Amino acid sequence: MQLVKRLTLHFLKLLLFWILLFDFQRLLFSIHNWDKFQDVSWIEWCLTFIYSIRLDLSTGGFLSVIPLFFIAVYLVKPFKLTRAVFLGIILIEALICSFIHAGEINAYPEWNHKLTSRVFTHLSNPDEVFRTADYSMTFWFVVYAILEFVFAWRIMHFLFKKKTILQTQKVVFRIPTALSSFLFLGGLCFLLARGGWQQIPINIDSAYFSKKHIANDLSINSTYYFGNSYLLYNRSEIDESIPKVDPKIAKSIVEDYYAYPREHDVQIFSNKRPNVVFVIMESWAAEAVGCLSETKGATPNFDALSKEGLLFTNMYSTSSTSEIGNSSIFSGNPAIPEISVSLQPEKHRKLRALNQDFQDWGYSSGYIFSGDLKYGNIGGYFMDHGFEDVKDESDFPFGLDRGKLNYYDEALYTLFLDRINKAKEPFLQCAFTGSTHSPYDHPTSSRQTWKGIEGAFMNSMVYADECLNDFVVSCKKQDWFENTIFIFVADHGHASPTAQSPHDNAFYRIPMLIWGAPLNDEFRGVKINKVGSQSDIATTLMNQLGGDVSSYKWSKDLLNPNVPEFALHTVIGGYGWVTPKGSMVYSMRSQKVVNSSFSAEEEEVETQKGNAFLHEIYQDYKAL
Repeated sequence: MQLVKRLTLHFLKLLLFWILLFDFQRLLFSIHNWDKFQDVSWIEWCLTFIYSIRLDLSTGGFLSVIPLFFIAVYLVKPFKLTRAVFLGIILIEALICSFIHAGEINAYPEWNHKLTSRVFTHLSNPDEVFRTADYSMTFWFVVYAILEFVFAWRIMHFLFKKKTILQTQKVVFRIPTALSSFLFLGGLCFLLARGGWQQIPINIDSAYFSKKHIANDLSINSTYYFGNSYLLYNRSEIDESIPKVDPKIAKSIVEDYYAYPREHDVQIFSNKRPNVVFVIMESWAAEAVGCLSETKGATPNFDALSKEGLLFTNMYSTSSTSEIGNSSIFSGNPAIPEISVSLQPEKHRKLRALNQDFQDWGYSSGYIFSGDLKYGNIGGYFMDHGFEDVKDESDFPFGLDRGKLNYYDEALYTLFLDRINKAKEPFLQCAFTGSTHSPYDHPTSSRQTWKGIEGAFMNSMVYADECLNDFVVSCKKQDWFENTIFIFVADHGHASPTAQSPHDNAFYRIPMLIWGAPLNDEFRGVKINKVGSQSDIATTLMNQLGGDVSSYKWSKDLLNPNVPEFALHTVIGGYGWVTPKGSMVYSMRSQKVVNSSFSAEEEEVETQKGNAFLHEIYQDYKAL
């Protein structure tokens, strides 16, 4: 029992050691970059030390596993070498953390974001690093690294003083006690590293709390952020997989596509400044929607709405995950295989988002999700782009019925309507549903009206469609309704009874409907059959509102009669390319087309086009 107490006490000391070191790093960062905190209040600055705790514990839990093992060994048999190894591991880990943070302190004034794997690009040419960095940066890097390491050294010796251990048990009994205790506490370390038992592991978003990104950057643990960035670096440096093309030819192909005449007189709104409501519908696949497919009966209410609105029948999601879908919708940004730009604040902050243009026009804004916005750093993306009010499941009233993953759509719509009613006009209000996400648990899940392939998903679609109708009926009763445009669009596709494989283009086709009182009569019940994707929503909407579309370089106007028709979407390890002539899927792993409806001659031409687009999009991403 005494051994268990000692090991537990050392475990708590390890966590305290890391938290103290991380908070000391925040103090140094604040002092060095104090001029950037002018818009941050003292209260917000202090809150960074509170909101940082979860990520600090996560990082500390991960860093404590190996030292904890040697503590357990030492408590069984207190050899000097074991203690020396224990202290040495802590110091090595502390030194790595110090180097990471010392580099971040110096890089932040220029980069305006935390230290990332971008540093590896520079370290591959160390001579360039020292030639581009002035002497003061090198000096302060050394100073801060030493200060942090010395601080770690002093705290370590204070917390882990050498004490004589009186053993009251024989070693044969101490071994199983120490082993079982280590397994329990080691498991607790991994639980802390994961952030808890919840379905979605902890992410950098858990430290977000402010609308000022420097406060959020201070709150986010630097070692955690760098480690996460390194994993992304290994995944996002896909140069070897990108199809080999002549850069000049690729650039020429892409430029030709975007050289279409931009001016046109198609105007679908009766008002240049309507309120705008986005409903992002989780996993709504076009092949599961009655008005867009042969699958009838699941979405009668959406089908009815489509007869009153402007329906886009050939829209594709840019990827198969929610965070990519959201950034594509609001930033007009295409997707790249294996990469999520929302997980990289240093990159997505350089993108423009619709909300930022709407703010310039005096719009208020809000975004609400029925689940956890830490997934894919969706919440961080919207906060970084200035949404005034970003809410998720943690902000829902206590006691509401919910599913395993999120609150039911009916609860979401109730809160969403309440938020819209309280919003200052004009407004941009957005909701992201969740009941059509696995495990598809919803209040009417006992009504198994849909049988067979994807039955659970299709039944969730029936429920989601009913909730959508109730929301629309309620909206019609509100004063703001007559000046409000609704945009219903899915975040990504999903397997449906007629499209199962994520390697088929049909898997990625999604519904998009523009509906509302300000929609001109001649566009009600109209279908737009042009091929496009989520990334085209930004320019299409901005042109209707008279905005500047120059920030959305990859987005095209689907209401322009001259617009070229195509959609590029990612698949696992590759991409899909869709045009009015047909579609194909290209595997970057096998470097060939694996699924195509084009003729042999067309396939060769379209593959060159798809490869050119992917090449240029990837180069653009790397330059962010």
